[in-house]
Amino acid sequence: MAEAAVDSNEDVSEETEDQDFLEQVDVETFQQVTNLLNIMESESAKTDAAWVGPDMRKALASVIITEKANSKPSVVMNALIRCLQVPETSTQRKVNIYNILQEIIQQEGELEEQCVQRLVGIASKEMREAPEVEGYVRAEVASDTLVALSRNHFSLVMYELQHHLKPLNLSDEFVIVTLAKLANGNVFEFMPYMGITLATIFTMLRLANEAKMRQVICGAMETFCETVQFYLKHLEDSVYPVMTEEQFALKLFPMYRYFVTVWLRNDNAEVKLGVIKSLKPMLNLLLPSDDLREQVYDYIPLLLAEYQGSLEALFITQVLRQILEVAVITSTPVPQMQLHTLFTELHMQVCTKAPAQQQYSSQNLTEIVHCFIALARSYPKELMKFFLSQMETSKEATRVGTLSLIRAVVSADEPKMSLRTIHLAIRVVKNTLSDTRSKVRMAILRIIGQLALSGYQDRIKGWGLKYVSVQLTLSTYKLTNRRESFYQRDLEEKMVHKVTMDTVRIITSSVSGMTNEFWVRLLCYIMETDYTEALTPICISLTNLAERQLHKDVGTNSASHSRHVDLPAPQKLLARLLVLMSSPYKGEGRGIAMLNLLRTLSQSIAPSMADMWELEIPLLVQYLEEHTEFTWNQKTWEDKLIQFLRNSLKKTRGSGWSLRLSKELNNQIESFDSPSLEKAFLYRALGFTLAMGLEADRVEVLLLELLYKTDYSNDFDREGIILCFGLCARGQVKTVLNVLQDFEERIQESEQTWQIGAWRKDHPWRRETVKSALMVMYSCVATYCHPQVLLSHMDSPITSKIIHHYSSSCQDVSLKLAFMKSIVQVASAVKSIEYVDDVQFAQKGTVTSILTAIIKAEPIDSLVSPVRAMAMEALVHLSKLKPFYSGEENSELMDTGIHSVISLQPPGEDNESIKILYTNAMSALERLMEGLMQRQLDPKGLQEMVHLLEKWILSEKEWEREKAMNLHLRLMKIYVQSVGVCIPLKLGQFGTLVGLIAPCTCDPHRRTRVASTDVLSCLLDLHASQTCSLWGASKQKELLKSKEDLKDLDEEQVMCASSRIAKAVCPEFNCDEVVSLVQKLCENIGAMGLQHDRASVTWISIFLQTRVRDLEDKVAEILGAILAHLPVVDHLEVRRLLIEGILLLAHYHQETVLTSLLRQPLPMESHLTEVWLAVAENVPFARTMLHGLMGRLQSRFSPQAKVTSKADIWRLAAVDPLMTLCTIHLLVEKVDQDDKLPDLLPDLVYTLLLQLSISHGPEAASPVLKTWRLVHAGALPEEINPQRVTVKAMQQLLQRFNSEPLQQGLEEQGVWALLENRATFLEGVGLLARLCLQHLEGHLPRLSELVLRGLDTDVLSCRVSSTAVCVEFMSDPVLYQEKLLKQAVSALERGVDQEDEALRVLSLRALGNMALGAPKKVKQYRKLLLETFLGSLQEPASTSVVAEGLAALIKVLAELREGDVGHSFDTISEQCRAFFDNESELLRLKAFVLFGKLATVVRISKKHLFKVELKKAWVPLMLHCQDPSPCAARACSETMFQCLHFWGCKGLERPLGQSTPSPDEMMGFQMTMCSILTQKKPTVLYSFLLDTVSYLKSNSSRVRMAACNLAGILMNRMATSSLRKLDFPALRNAFQELQLDSDPGVRHAALETLKVLDNCSQHGLLASPESTS
Repeated sequence: MAEAAVDSNEDVSEETEDQDFLEQVDVETFQQVTNLLNIMESESAKTDAAWVGPDMRKALASVIITEKANSKPSVVMNALIRCLQVPETSTQRKVNIYNILQEIIQQEGELEEQCVQRLVGIASKEMREAPEVEGYVRAEVASDTLVALSRNHFSLVMYELQHHLKPLNLSDEFVIVTLAKLANGNVFEFMPYMGITLATIFTMLRLANEAKMRQVICGAMETFCETVQFYLKHLEDSVYPVMTEEQFALKLFPMYRYFVTVWLRNDNAEVKLGVIKSLKPMLNLLLPSDDLREQVYDYIPLLLAEYQGSLEALFITQVLRQILEVAVITSTPVPQMQLHTLFTELHMQVCTKAPAQQQYSSQNLTEIVHCFIALARSYPKELMKFFLSQMETSKEATRVGTLSLIRAVVSADEPKMSLRTIHLAIRVVKNTLSDTRSKVRMAILRIIGQLALSGYQDRIKGWGLKYVSVQLTLSTYKLTNRRESFYQRDLEEKMVHKVTMDTVRIITSSVSGMTNEFWVRLLCYIMETDYTEALTPICISLTNLAERQLHKDVGTNSASHSRHVDLPAPQKLLARLLVLMSSPYKGEGRGIAMLNLLRTLSQSIAPSMADMWELEIPLLVQYLEEHTEFTWNQKTWEDKLIQFLRNSLKKTRGSGWSLRLSKELNNQIESFDSPSLEKAFLYRALGFTLAMGLEADRVEVLLLELLYKTDYSNDFDREGIILCFGLCARGQVKTVLNVLQDFEERIQESEQTWQIGAWRKDHPWRRETVKSALMVMYSCVATYCHPQVLLSHMDSPITSKIIHHYSSSCQDVSLKLAFMKSIVQVASAVKSIEYVDDVQFAQKGTVTSILTAIIKAEPIDSLVSPVRAMAMEALVHLSKLKPFYSGEENSELMDTGIHSVISLQPPGEDNESIKILYTNAMSALERLMEGLMQRQLDPKGLQEMVHLLEKWILSEKEWEREKAMNLHLRLMKIYVQSVGVCIPLKLGQFGTLVGLIAPCTCDPHRRTRVASTDVLSCLLDLHASQTCSLWGASKQKELLKSKEDLKDLDEEQVMCASSRIAKAVCPEFNCDEVVSLVQKLCENIGAMGLQHDRASVTWISIFLQTRVRDLEDKVAEILGAILAHLPVVDHLEVRRLLIEGILLLAHYHQETVLTSLLRQPLPMESHLTEVWLAVAENVPFARTMLHGLMGRLQSRFSPQAKVTSKADIWRLAAVDPLMTLCTIHLLVEKVDQDDKLPDLLPDLVYTLLLQLSISHGPEAASPVLKTWRLVHAGALPEEINPQRVTVKAMQQLLQRFNSEPLQQGLEEQGVWALLENRATFLEGVGLLARLCLQHLEGHLPRLSELVLRGLDTDVLSCRVSSTAVCVEFMSDPVLYQEKLLKQAVSALERGVDQEDEALRVLSLRALGNMALGAPKKVKQYRKLLLETFLGSLQEPASTSVVAEGLAALIKVLAELREGDVGHSFDTISEQCRAFFDNESELLRLKAFVLFGKLATVVRISKKHLFKVELKKAWVPLMLHCQDPSPCAARACSETMFQCLHFWGCKGLERPLGQSTPSPDEMMGFQMTMCSILTQKKPTVLYSFLLDTVSYLKSNSSRVRMAACNLAGILMNRMATSSLRKLDFPALRNAFQELQLDSDPGVRHAALETLKVLDNCSQHGLLASPESTS
């Protein structure tokens, strides 16, 4: 209740203070701080959501608040404190405020006490009352704020914390945490409170049941103890001492006891870890106290018990080590009763595998070792007794662990272990020497080595050295006799051997007074062991022992010492070491070790060599030291050793030393495996040693022994003895040859059976194997013997024996290889003595034929042996010997080699052996070609070589191309570097060579591309050296750059690089070379793959683009080559590029290309179609080509032009019009439909129209027919004829206008069908012209010009067609508007005068149409027109001409007045009447219409004259109203009624357009007319009757009938006076004749008229008209 009262009072006081505080806070500052905190909080939210990293705005806001606090710290702090008191403030905002407060506190130092008190209270409350979830962060930052305040206001903060730290009351965890921080940061200020703090915390221990609180207390105690330690170390710096170390220890021990006995037994691992970590600093304060130390010992079992738990063992062991080491230092050992537990638990940690969760097992073992060392110092006897008991167990891990601990005890540093301890340890070790397990043996060996290192050498003599010797022998034996199935054992044995060798090295370098037995064991080990890995350390050890022995001040030297031990013979030791030194870097660098051993034992081995060895051996050692196993050279090293051997043997010359050494070397042959470097060197050393032997008979014995005991089936041994015999021949040639001959005789050679198993039953020798060895032995003798000696033995026995052995064998692969190897060696030997004399190799021909047969016998699709490579290599060597091969022999050998190798497929990456064979075969072929080519270094030889390779360069198989290209490159380099460059290449040869190589720059295989570029470079260098070429460094640099780009894997990049190469080399070609290049490139298209074809056409394109202007004279050849190969090109892209080349040529040489294309056999060929389709894609160029094609057509109907240039020759060359038409049709069809071709349309349409007119003529046969019949058996397809193709082209042209009315008119009127038909052609022309006038307004001016031009052509059909078009154009104002009328009239006038009827008709029609098209101009041309038209009426034979003249007059008169006609009026009317009765319906029609037109023209001046003409014409007009032709009858009727007004009978006129009157109507009209005339002009009727009677014999029945009716009417209306004038009998006879007419109507009409006639004659007078009517 008291506490509650206190708290309530505090709350009231806090409320009062808060009210006062609010009044003190500066409002403006508070608002500014609030805004800045808002910024920080918002930016923190953004940072959390978007990205992690420093935020500039947040940092800037914090800096602003801190800077403001510099000037007004209290104001800002009050504002921040006020912000902390704002309700519901977020955790992040509070964290930001506390961080800013900490910065202000650090920079300001002393602050106002009231402000500090307020902040301490708020922070303390925040730290204690923060909620669990987010409170940890807030409590942590509040705690840090209190710690920051404590630096300058310690007492205020400490008072606040002590206020909340009450005995027997569990404080908040952060109160304790903050106290620990205060203690750590303020050591001396905190010390006065340390005692009460520890006492108070001790009262809380029983209350802290939660794991978290226990961890906090443990951590605080760890900090408090460390603080106390710091305070005690710096006690002199304290202002006043507080407590002594003993006092602190007394206060701490209860807590230690409680931690160990209670909290350490807690199940929580984190609590245990906290307790263990706090024990270490506590023990630092407790263990120095004697009383407390013994109490600490009592709790050791509790610590040991924790090993069985989950706690990390390392931390327990560290505490134990701390206790045990202090026990040693203070000489107060732990109680003996605890020893067994300690030994057991710690030993178990060493011998058992650590649990998986133990992270620090290795560190734990290190700590345990220190624990055992401490125990060994305190209780050595007890510990060794324990170790002995553990060694009695059979577990390997226990024994190994125990021995490891013993080794650690032995190796302990100062102070060292006592000798008693070491003695006890050795006793333990000796009890386990019989254990054969690997790990135990290694542990014992390590103990022995450690004893030697630690200075206990005397303790290992005897048992230790013996054990090491036994282990060395045992491990070597096991390693040399290991089995593959025991890999793990072998690995362990290797480790044992390594440890043994390390131990030997330690012993020999540290133990003095070595026993003779150990020396002998090591020396015999070198001589006998097969495990050479141990030789290096043994040699080093022996060297150390020998040096010590030599430097010992004793009465005996090393030689006498050697006599007391079983040393090997000097020759045997030297032979052994020499052979082993041939691989100096094996076994960790045994070479240097053995050389040092030799140098040390030089006096014992060979005193005569000692001085020389003192000089030579250091040089050999220096060489080995300067190199490594990766940088040294085997041959160089062996040469040095051989020279060392030879120099050594020279020192013993005259003695039997070399022969004894030879025997020892011979004896060691079987000691080494085959193959091995050591055995190879042994054969070589033996050969050199035998060559220096002085006793030939003893050398023969050794050589024969070698021959007999060699296993010839073993390739390595066979090669070794061959080399040995060759080297021996240097000094013993005759001896070697004698031995070989003796050997052959002894084995009783026969050609049927040859076995020598009698000497070696375990290795039966094959006959062929021995023969091959003998062949190579003879050649090896030739290689190594002196040149002068070789001259006498070359042909016989050496070469003869080689040929004999090969010819008498089965000639299998091994025999072939041996034979060829022998020939190579013999040829090389012969070549080396050419300087002696003009040596001729007599057996060259025989050997060459054998080698050629061998090559040809090899399969060309597989490679299974090096036979062909060796054969070619042999041919290479033979080619250098005299007599030389002829040119034919050279070519044959080249071809044989190429066919044998090039076709071989490269082996896979996983087949190394085949790869080697393949590489050797290629190298041999290159050398063969090079050697043979040396005799033919001229352009002819070069061409022959390229011809041989061309088939393979163009192969479809990439490996064949690659090999051929590489071979080509090699040979080109040789050619360029030779004197052959002085002979210029033939014309075109350079282009051909480049054309063959160029496509390969884009080969799919990278190496082929690079090689082809190199070949091009060689060709260019050759060309530059023979011509005044500009090929220089810059272009060479460009070529190199392109070569690098060719290595790219991207096809487009490769193609770009190839293109750059083409551009670079193009200027180097003259025109002839360009032609040959293009021809070669075209030839090669299709021979390889697509990439090659693309490259070919790319090169062609680039060359044409670059040089097209210079190729005027070569265009035909180039185009011919392209067109010849274009049909066989399959790929579209390649075809396209070739076609682009053609188009490029056409751009610059249009006429040449056009003529060449049009002269191709047939228009239907697909490749030509592609060319023209490509032209169509380029609209401007297509226009140009259309112009050219159109010109070819126009040349047929244009005057022949004069030739002024080469282009004119091609332009005027004869071409087939059908080809031209097909091409035009294709272009017009395929050119972009959006392009209306405005500049071409008029010309094309008109040209095609004229061509169509020609095709309808007799000259229309096409030359294509002849070509077609040569190529095809059938007839030319129907669709391929000039008319149809022309019409289709015109259709395509006119469709481009997208004019629906035009197309509709053409279809509806059937214009195309009319044009295609010869009979209706002109009609179609007229319709087409009419539609063009209607719908092609914009093109009419140009068409008008073309029409006029066509009127003057010399080709009749074209002129007729042009006139037909002009007919329509004359009916349109276009000619008048274009001021072409005069020219047209003049041309048409000339047309009227021509003989051709159609031309005259059309000309007249066109002239007549002037009245339609230019009516105002008719008057101007009236005279010409009238004369022309009237003149046409004088053609009695041509009805159409007369009819057209009449029609033209009709049209013209419509535009003329009476006065304009002039005197022509009479002629017109007279001519017109003349045709009223013409048999031609057309002429009658036109005459009637014309007469009616005249009637409309007549005015006053011509009225009288016209009446006279009308009177003459009236009867025909009335009669022809019944004309058999309806049109003529209608026209006649209309004309007659138009003329009535001239008779004054206007009442009888009828409106125009009425139908023709019927016979009854006509009779009524005639009666009325006659009645009127009777009244007005009675005399006229008599003349009418006379005219009417003349029509009774008309050909037309209707006219005859009308004449009968009219005659009756006239007689009824005639006056009496007129009747009297009639010849009635004649009339009666005439009418009676008509009674016999075939037409009933005529007979009836005649009968009625007879009645009228009889009536008139009976009465004798005529009745009046009135009565008659």
